[in-house]
Amino acid sequence: MENLVLLAPMAGFWDTLMAPLYWAVSGLLVLAHNLFSPLFGADSGLTWTLSIILLTIVIRTLLIPLFVKQIRSSRNMQLLQPKVRELQKKYSHDREKLGQETMKLYKDEGVNPMASCFPLLLQMPIFFALFQVLNSAARGVPKGTFMTQELADSVAQATIFGARIAGTFLPLNQFGAEQILALILILAMVGTQFYVQLQLMGKNMPPDAMTGPMAQQQKMMLYVLPIVFGVGGVAFPIGVLIYWTASNLWSMGQQFYVIRQSPTPGTPAYAAWEARMRMKGHDPATLRPGVRPPKKAKAAAVATETPVEPTNEELAAGDPNTPRVQRQQPRRQTRSNRKR
Repeated sequence: MENLVLLAPMAGFWDTLMAPLYWAVSGLLVLAHNLFSPLFGADSGLTWTLSIILLTIVIRTLLIPLFVKQIRSSRNMQLLQPKVRELQKKYSHDREKLGQETMKLYKDEGVNPMASCFPLLLQMPIFFALFQVLNSAARGVPKGTFMTQELADSVAQATIFGARIAGTFLPLNQFGAEQILALILILAMVGTQFYVQLQLMGKNMPPDAMTGPMAQQQKMMLYVLPIVFGVGGVAFPIGVLIYWTASNLWSMGQQFYVIRQSPTPGTPAYAAWEARMRMKGHDPATLRPGVRPPKKAKAAAVATETPVEPTNEELAAGDPNTPRVQRQQPRRQTRSNRKR
């Protein structure tokens, strides 16, 4: 009982701290719900599902600059691993000096080791806010300024494919539609999370960057993160699973575009980019990934289509009544213009 009394102020402080996110998440969710309600009904599970997906799109669109920075930072960190290994060999006897030289290397190369974690860290409070809004609505308790009691009851009762949006995989009192849909979404969430990491490591990392402590850490995260989300997913409401799966699908498409347009040299993605540039008639050596190649000049075609004026000698040899061509004299220029 004493522990509960001590935790009550902490819970109140946490709700106060998260109040702006509860306000934003509930506002976006209710706004999307109002957009889809005339089409599918206010209490329809499809309405709430589409509202969650639209909420995902809005959040991930706002995070696009950070996502691109995450991709580039992670790529640059991997590219620096050969230099980091050289520093480790040189200063293996002095860990303090090794740390200083490593940070100096990151600073000189303009790499921030924490930049690759920013989008995930920023998503976690949003994810927690959505979890609290949906989890509270499942119990008939509104959370957030815009989530009224009527809307909370609507979320609690809304169903899709026979499963409640607010339902979870656990407890397993009976295995029904909620458990089946939750299990499918958990597997989809884990699979897409795994592929997002594999896509980055498999297509946009050179072979030299795939060895060393940083690469081993990346490989560990490739398997650890999906397992963590898979284990935790059994307690997530179906609405939260829909959000996280849709977010992973967005990441897959966004990452595919970024890697395709701005690949790392020496990677399979860069080789594919060079092949595409050659097929379009461009020289990859003169281009830079991420920059649109210039349009090819059509001077030869213009030259063949532009009529050539005859000279005065040719005119004199022809019809004497044909007027001579008056040649245009060059314009006078100042000395400073001629120098330029």
